[in-house]
Amino acid sequence: MATETLKQFHRLPQSTYVDALRFLPPLSAFDRYVVVASFNSDSDETSIEIHALNPSTPPILTLQSSFTLSSRISSLKVAQKSLQNPLIAASTFAGSLHVLFPNPIDVSFESEVSIPEKTLHLGPITCLDLQENGSACVSVGEDGRVNLISVGDSGLDYRRIFDSKGLVSYTASRWASPTEFATGGLGNSLQWWDQRRPGGPVSQFKGNWSQGAASGVVHSIDIHPSRKHTCLAGGSYGTVFAWDLRRPQQPIVLSGIDAGEPMSSSSISESEVWEVQYDTFMSASNRANISSERVLPVMICSEDGILAVIKQGCHLQS
Repeated sequence: MATETLKQFHRLPQSTYVDALRFLPPLSAFDRYVVVASFNSDSDETSIEIHALNPSTPPILTLQSSFTLSSRISSLKVAQKSLQNPLIAASTFAGSLHVLFPNPIDVSFESEVSIPEKTLHLGPITCLDLQENGSACVSVGEDGRVNLISVGDSGLDYRRIFDSKGLVSYTASRWASPTEFATGGLGNSLQWWDQRRPGGPVSQFKGNWSQGAASGVVHSIDIHPSRKHTCLAGGSYGTVFAWDLRRPQQPIVLSGIDAGEPMSSSSISESEVWEVQYDTFMSASNRANISSERVLPVMICSEDGILAVIKQGCHLQS
């Protein structure tokens, strides 16, 4: 086990709660923008903000534009519909979905299309994910509904592809290809969906592989384009695990709950893992040197403030 420390760490204090943030796809080689889901507890106001990131020392965030919503944001995603046309998708705890189109010149909000509350889901939209080209997104909720939304400049069209009637709750989603995506939910469960085979998930992983995992929740999913057969998940009790579709009932535990033990000795955190993402800083040549039987290095952030890179069999904490 090895440990590395970040060489530079900067705090950028904000006057409101930050519920989510994403980098906006680059509009030019010289500009960098951050999309922030902001909540003001004093005024009870929710907004989507675009900030310019000045890479000075220390870095500075400067507000460029803001769009106000009527409900707090539950999930935030960005995509690039074309070379110079990014889009932002946000879902709310009231159940509405909003897609915004920033102006590529001054990053003001040019237009917005939305689906109102209680249309897609009976309650909050727990997670949505955009396809890489922004042409469609998938939404899931604790009500057991899975919806596919087509994104156009003039509006949004949707169709419900599954409804468990509340028997299964979904809390995370992630596209794997233009026709396939994964969802996660209660009990550290995962499901794999293929639009070419409608009617329900084509493969499922039930999180009953250890005593503690049965009560856990999957908060985040990632799928690497070069390893589509492996679905990465992060959730309750510091749990980070991979689900290999070639061995669908044998999870690969990277951190947290292990089979037969309430907490694995390799656990990096004991709190909720809010986000997992494959290490994007790893070069393609280094990825090629890692066997397809092993999980690629994973970046995580957890509720107790841990940012780390985890490798199968050890972890690097930052």
